[in-house]
Amino acid sequence: MRILVATTNKGKLKEFKQLLEPFGIEVLSLDDMEEKFEVEEDKQTFLENAIKKAKEYAKFYNLPVIAEDAGLEVEVLNGYPGVYSARFYDIDFGGKEEVLDSKDKANIKKLLRLMEGVSNRKARFVSNVVFYSPDDFGLWAEGYCEGVITEEPKGEGGFGYDPVFQPEGYEKTMAQLTPEEKNKISHRGKAVRKLVEKLKKVL
Repeated sequence: MRILVATTNKGKLKEFKQLLEPFGIEVLSLDDMEEKFEVEEDKQTFLENAIKKAKEYAKFYNLPVIAEDAGLEVEVLNGYPGVYSARFYDIDFGGKEEVLDSKDKANIKKLLRLMEGVSNRKARFVSNVVFYSPDDFGLWAEGYCEGVITEEPKGEGGFGYDPVFQPEGYEKTMAQLTPEEKNKISHRGKAVRKLVEKLKKVL
């Protein structure tokens, strides 16, 4: 089965391939599509964004699509960065952060600045994954990974906020885990496995 994973994020795509290919699913990405089409993520929740992306890409490319919206919610920041996780550096909440190296590093720098001296460092990663086929059939699943924000970045693996997120029960950050360790506990891993179980029942 061929499924378009609606992302151009290399880190995200790599994780989706590791999670889906063992089930015999051939994963295509937006970069594989000749005709380019972009869906704006302008909704208020992860799920609404994922549904919008899945539906619009499925209709445009006439392919079954898996779309995800995911991000980091920090308790003391009232759930921010939330749906703004990818562009946190650029929103007014807490002041903007200049991109000197990469957007990921700018996001992390801003997050650590806002968390300076804060004792409650509880946070969680959230993933909402939606499957949608052009014949108007859809399914969705969600996954969470609880943890804390570290005082400084550690590790070279993963992407996004992984270097400053320490999952519950671990002494390492997400960025210090192997891909196998990360997929076992990650929000995305949990959501994708739930979605695949649902797909197996209906496909």
